[in-house]
Amino acid sequence: MSVSNLRIFLLFSLFTLLIISCDRDKNDVIPDITVDFTITSSDPEFFDLFNAPGTSALISSAHRHLGLGTAGFDGNGIIVYSTGLHGFEFPAFDRTCPHCYANNEVSVAVTVDGVYAICPECSTNYALGGSGLPQSGPGHYYLKNYRTSFSGYSIRVWNRR
Repeated sequence: MSVSNLRIFLLFSLFTLLIISCDRDKNDVIPDITVDFTITSSDPEFFDLFNAPGTSALISSAHRHLGLGTAGFDGNGIIVYSTGLHGFEFPAFDRTCPHCYANNEVSVAVTVDGVYAICPECSTNYALGGSGLPQSGPGHYYLKNYRTSFSGYSIRVWNRR
């Protein structure tokens, strides 16, 4: 490989690494916290979550016995939603409105109304069955998603930390 080809290759590689490292998640407005907890179907508090599609569970600091990070960012909590799709899908979202946090640096907890999470401050509606996608209102950031896995009798919620 000639010196000029090597320079082109190195510049291309550097540019590619720069692009990849600057790529932001669609929901990275809310800062990362450590989240790692498990909900079991044997807990009566979560009966509907496991047995009725379209329901949700609000996890808060009162659920510390489940594991780490149950309070979500700034203590606003976490929503675990039962989509009913493909048998068992349970997306989990931080309850902090990303629009209010990004624009006003205010931590506002969304409320849940059926299949939507609604911010009481900016009135953005987020679709819980649609990966936290804003459906109406001024918000354009997704709700922060956490990873989930379903093992047949429990749901684990965690993030990459």
